[in-house]
Amino acid sequence: MKAAILALFAFVGLSSACIADQNSSLAGGLLIPVDWQQPALLPPQFRNHCAIDRFSGRPYCANHCGSGYQFYYCSQASFGCCHLGRGYCDWKGHLRCAP
Repeated sequence: MKAAILALFAFVGLSSACIADQNSSLAGGLLIPVDWQQPALLPPQFRNHCAIDRFSGRPYCANHCGSGYQFYYCSQASFGCCHLGRGYCDWKGHLRCAP
């Protein structure tokens, strides 16, 4: 009996994890929930002042943000500048800058 209950809990846990993973790609890919955005992920009008980060070797675009800043695009309503590598898109599609 204990094995059946444990199996049931494992099945429910795994199925809910799969459902949560499917919901993380909200709006059919209109949100970009990553902490480092490659220039190719940005809309064309924001792909300027691009460079390679000297510490990580990853490309980024600043789009007039200034030295030491990266431009982030989360959705049409939420985009802007954060310190290099410190920005991210939350689960609602809003830009957040980590301290």
